[in-house]
Amino acid sequence: MRNFKKVLVGLDLTPMDSVLIQHTVNLVRFLGIETVYFVHVSQDLTLPEEIIQTYPHLLDFAHIEQGVSEAILQAGFPEGVAFEVEARKGSPTEAIIRHSKTKEVDLVIMGRKKEKKGSGSLSKAIAQKSPCSVLFVTENMSLELPNNYMIPIDFSTYSAMSIELAQEISDDPNRIRCYHIYEVPAGYTKTGKTFEEFSEIMLNNAKKDYQNFLAKHGLPEFDCTFIRKNDRNRAKILMKAAKEAGVDFIIIGSRGRTDSASLLIGSVAEKLIHLNNKIPMLVLKKKGENMHFLEALFRI
Repeated sequence: MRNFKKVLVGLDLTPMDSVLIQHTVNLVRFLGIETVYFVHVSQDLTLPEEIIQTYPHLLDFAHIEQGVSEAILQAGFPEGVAFEVEARKGSPTEAIIRHSKTKEVDLVIMGRKKEKKGSGSLSKAIAQKSPCSVLFVTENMSLELPNNYMIPIDFSTYSAMSIELAQEISDDPNRIRCYHIYEVPAGYTKTGKTFEEFSEIMLNNAKKDYQNFLAKHGLPEFDCTFIRKNDRNRAKILMKAAKEAGVDFIIIGSRGRTDSASLLIGSVAEKLIHLNNKIPMLVLKKKGENMHFLEALFRI
């Protein structure tokens, strides 16, 4: 599916790892993944000698790698599929991004915790800087195929990518629903129309743009929910709609920004990552986009 052949899984040695490993085993069978890199990176911290003597395996990376390998095999990792386990010291974000680049990874899988220990800050940083797509696995994510996909769209190529991927995953097109947020411009008063009248004009225009978008990309027509933007930001609007509709998987296409001040995913996707730790989500990117900036960044 979409050539997700090489996958990197970020581990942090918390109970969330067992969730990630089990989902990775399931995804290997489903996606036809060929190689999985399980990576744990510990911050380069100086520990008191007493702690090191009491817990000799704390910084024993060979011991950590052996333990993770045993957990992977116990989870039923398919025979014939290659996997590597690496534990190292350093910056988790930088190490995982470097690993993704050098191994030419197609997909990074990270955990989003709901109640287990861990802030999720690493997951957000990886999503911002990753040169490839990122899948966020939540604690309550089912091992079965999703029943209700949300595809936020802005009529871009990245939106088309998201819909095409959902088609590949789902065996029922009725499970896929697009969501588009339209907005009434502030200058509507100059037109002589009321707010509601101009809102209707913008809604009809959005529906027309949706039809043109489908035709341009050769896509079948999926149900699309059109939501008028209110005082909330778009990510909050989407999360509210997702909860009301019982969405259990979000796919959002995202184009990276490449200016030197900030290497970020699209603003809506970024805010969704910040808000959402309950619904599994795939941030879909064009592999290698922004790579020239990453290379320059790591040479600094």
